[in-house]
Amino acid sequence: MPDTTPPRRPPDLPTRLPGLVLRALTPEDADAYYALLDRNRRHLGRLGDYQEESNATPAWVRRHLDQDPGPSLRYGIRLDGELIGRIDLIAVDPPRYGTGYWLDQDHTGAGRATAACEALIDHAVGALGATDIFAGVTHGNDKSAALLGRLGFEPVADFAHYTRFRLAGGRPPTGRGAGTG
Repeated sequence: MPDTTPPRRPPDLPTRLPGLVLRALTPEDADAYYALLDRNRRHLGRLGDYQEESNATPAWVRRHLDQDPGPSLRYGIRLDGELIGRIDLIAVDPPRYGTGYWLDQDHTGAGRATAACEALIDHAVGALGATDIFAGVTHGNDKSAALLGRLGFEPVADFAHYTRFRLAGGRPPTGRGAGTG
């Protein structure tokens, strides 16, 4: 008899900012996620980082969120319950992981992306034993590169369209979190 137990939902991850939490992004979030993507099409597509998302249809969002992320984690960034962005932890080759993130254009510049990344890194290291976390930043996305720098990531490879960053040892430096991303 097949196992019909629903997959275990990853735990919510609190951040250092009041009201800001990371919560698993599930098929039940399809309408809210589509509305968020729809409001941010130009924002997402301007640097080429999120082409699929910037061209999303409601059907694409439903299919996308219906796919099991496997050992990777897919979180919605929520402020006082409102979905304002997304952050993923990608199980590349555990204990090595990748991450990607974005915020609604109206919620940038207040430290929310930095706080979300801190919470995800803390979870990756503390709960999953991450030793290295990588992120790719499209050339020209200076705010994202600066955010990663504040968290202790260092550039490790340059490619035609993006730079790869790495956080070695999985831990940001002490005193992190002063950023504005």
